[in-house]
Amino acid sequence: MGKTLYQKLVESHTVAQLDAQNVLLYVDLHIMNEYTSPQAFAGLRDMGRPVAVPGQQMSVVDHIIPTHPVTFRVIQDPSSALQATNLAKNCREHGIVMFDTNDALQGIEHVIAPELGMIRPGMVVLCGDSHTTTYGAFGALGFGIGTSEVEHVLATQTLVYRLAQSMRIRVDGVLPAGTTAKDLIMSIISRIGAQGARGYAVEFHGDAIDALSMEARMTLCNMAVEAGARGALIAPDSKAIAYVLSHAPEIGAAWHDAALADWAQLRSDAGARFDAEYVFDAADVAPFVTWGTSPDQAVPVNASIPVPADDPDATARAAAERALHYTGLSGGMPVEGIPIQRVFIGSCTNARIEDLRAVAAIAKGHKIAEGVRAMVVPGSGLVRRQAEQEGIAQILMESGFEWRQPGCSMCLAMNDDFLAPGERCASTTNRNFEGRQGRAGITHLMSPAMAAAAAITGRITDVRKLGANHD
Repeated sequence: MGKTLYQKLVESHTVAQLDAQNVLLYVDLHIMNEYTSPQAFAGLRDMGRPVAVPGQQMSVVDHIIPTHPVTFRVIQDPSSALQATNLAKNCREHGIVMFDTNDALQGIEHVIAPELGMIRPGMVVLCGDSHTTTYGAFGALGFGIGTSEVEHVLATQTLVYRLAQSMRIRVDGVLPAGTTAKDLIMSIISRIGAQGARGYAVEFHGDAIDALSMEARMTLCNMAVEAGARGALIAPDSKAIAYVLSHAPEIGAAWHDAALADWAQLRSDAGARFDAEYVFDAADVAPFVTWGTSPDQAVPVNASIPVPADDPDATARAAAERALHYTGLSGGMPVEGIPIQRVFIGSCTNARIEDLRAVAAIAKGHKIAEGVRAMVVPGSGLVRRQAEQEGIAQILMESGFEWRQPGCSMCLAMNDDFLAPGERCASTTNRNFEGRQGRAGITHLMSPAMAAAAAITGRITDVRKLGANHD
């Protein structure tokens, strides 16, 4: 029987088989941020242990950092400043590379790691952040870990890992005009549920997946965790290899042929068996918007919010009722036309240059609606500079968008970017649970183009109609 890509990655990194369900897994790259690492370093210090392989660690300040458009950033909040200071101290002590507050390459961890050439096909990459699944776009096994596991990786460069089941999601056909990878993954999550991939490593296949750019694939894999996936994978093809080689020039002639030969094996065998499979048609995808407080509570923008009473499942019915109470909406009402007060474009899901180009294409020649505050937070310093060089930043600022410094920003409101109680936000982030972007704030997830359309019209708007309907 053939092997899945997931099985190949796990087997190639297994140091020891602990039992039928658990292995000791070798880690190629471990990424840290300021809020999941302090206790781990403290634990090492208490036990008198060094970091085993400092060269295979990387750290970044991204979650708590302010994004105000100033030349030199200072973290004003004392507790947040202490987190950043402690991370810098720990990294200096152990010889770990760090991208600090005002580093020119600073940015969101899941944006800068690929753009700096740190992610290669076949790697195992861990981070104390659930959206580490992003790296599956390169045929790398990435997943989030907890603080105690961070300490274990620092001390041993390994992880005690419970094996996942395997799931294949095939998407064939062509995505319709006006739809994106964000709409595709939101559509999938809405159909299989927020727990639909729980316990599985998901591998994406199909013509529609092959057609996606690398940035779009990162969006897809990033949000797979919102369906409960423990990992998300796409077999590396010529697009992935070209991206890696262009971002990692150190893979020179000496390694080039060996790398290509190794990467060519990173795909599921023809006879590989998956524990679960789904098949979707890309032609069925429309621009999606969440209406509730879970990523699976989403519908096409031209649809209506489900009526909870129509759901035969009591648990789902109760969840929908609570979500609608929180969001101030009601079953049966159209999604399109819901007024918004805020727009947030950013996060590790949608803050790459391709995303910002899409926003600028919608915004060009328009002004944001009166009473709407719209923020664009690029995913990294490199993305920010490229957007400025391409004229994207100028288009956005002329339209009334705030052009910010890179960071996680309002994605999770661990900084001074957050919603006020009752504010409704069109957001390109990945999660919309209660209070995610600020206490009592209301989040509607959507693509960057859809968020730009909402900023211009002041309401949730079908981006496919914007050209015909906007005066």
